Amino acid sequence: MDTLLLLLNIAGLLLLVGILYGMHRKKVSFSKRVFTGLGFGIAYGLLLNVAYGTDSAVLAASMPWFNLIGVGYVKLLQMIVMPLVFISILAAFTKVTIGKNFGKMAGLILGLLVGTTAIAAVVGISATLLFGLDASEIVQGEAELARGASIEERSAEVAEKALPDQLIDLLPANPFLDFTGARSTSTIAVVIFAAFLGFAYLTLVRKDQENAAAVKKGIDAIYSLIMGVVRIVLRLTPYGILAIIARTVATSDFGAIYSLGKFVVASYIALAVMFVIHLIIITISGLNPVTYVKKAGEALLFAFSSRSSAGTLPLNIDAQTNRLGVPEGIANFAGSFGLSIGQNGCAGIYPAMLAVMIAPTVGQNPLEPTFLITLIAIVAISSFGVAGVGGGATFAAILVLSALDLPVVLAGLLISVEPLIDMGRTAVNVSGAMTAGVTTARVTGELDTEMYNERLEKQTVEA
Repeated sequence: MDTLLLLLNIAGLLLLVGILYGMHRKKVSFSKRVFTGLGFGIAYGLLLNVAYGTDSAVLAASMPWFNLIGVGYVKLLQMIVMPLVFISILAAFTKVTIGKNFGKMAGLILGLLVGTTAIAAVVGISATLLFGLDASEIVQGEAELARGASIEERSAEVAEKALPDQLIDLLPANPFLDFTGARSTSTIAVVIFAAFLGFAYLTLVRKDQENAAAVKKGIDAIYSLIMGVVRIVLRLTPYGILAIIARTVATSDFGAIYSLGKFVVASYIALAVMFVIHLIIITISGLNPVTYVKKAGEALLFAFSSRSSAGTLPLNIDAQTNRLGVPEGIANFAGSFGLSIGQNGCAGIYPAMLAVMIAPTVGQNPLEPTFLITLIAIVAISSFGVAGVGGGATFAAILVLSALDLPVVLAGLLISVEPLIDMGRTAVNVSGAMTAGVTTARVTGELDTEMYNERLEKQTVEA
């Protein structure tokens, strides 16, 4: 009987995949297929959740088949992240304008990423105080205790390192090791390595134009090749979102979510406020925020579904360059830096909320001005080097709580709602990077405003 139910679950998923493929054959727009995949995933996930319950052996046996499509798609995206980061940054230096505007461009992007993270910390603190969240009120079960012990063990390694040592870890002592993603700071290390090669290219242009031309031709060729792979993988987005969302909804413990409902609501209100702040920044720069939402929607939706800023990088860069009118150089820098620096959701709102919740358990008044100022500063500084994959928020929380001498073990209290909150955090992370790219391009006068304001329907290319 269990085998029959398993086959039925798999057949249901394949049926929905077939419908999406049929929409593709009928030339239905890519955007509509993505949102249809999201809707199918939510509906099918709820059906499975209600029919089996989260403890069902049949449901557990079905999920690996869902992962074959969902996780498989995310892995394909992650496969191209490091090559894309590297060649995107390097290719940016082959653009004539980047040599003149690099300092201003990089300064604006970093300033926006870190500055918005400091603002995100303020938003997180405000939401926690507004809802009166306190870590001592949360019941600890076996899962929470195990998670807390794991975080405490991991924090021992981080806490031993002083801030200068953590900054040194950003440097690529062995770039080939970092290409494997072996370290939490591998992404930013690859960015730094590519930037060094880029500056070497600019020097070569001045001294040896013949070899510089050959190098540029090679870089541009590799960039075109990598982007070809990106386009192939992105065609699978509707199917990936369908499977990811179906799995997430089907396996969600709604009872646990309900018991921690106040924290979930507070987190999403904080994330929504931060997203509105992004739109305000877009508006101040003289652009229509509604247009930004429409054109960034697909990338943000995938970030929400996949919970991976790194996996969303190809969609992030594609949306900036082909829809929002951001030059490739700026889009590549903003997207790549945004993977490891200034993640508004994971490195801003989340650790700030945890710190304010945990502070009373050790007798620290969270309303004390000195504590709040210190917390905001630490959140901003520690946002450098936060990994853009699953676990980045935990790493950020360890850094902040350790620096404030607060018990990191209590960060494990939220394990049951972590996936749900992480979806919103990741979308806000990606929005922060895209906002930095669009705003920087606007300030430097390099934004293609005609492309930005062009109707989305005219830009949609069948994938």
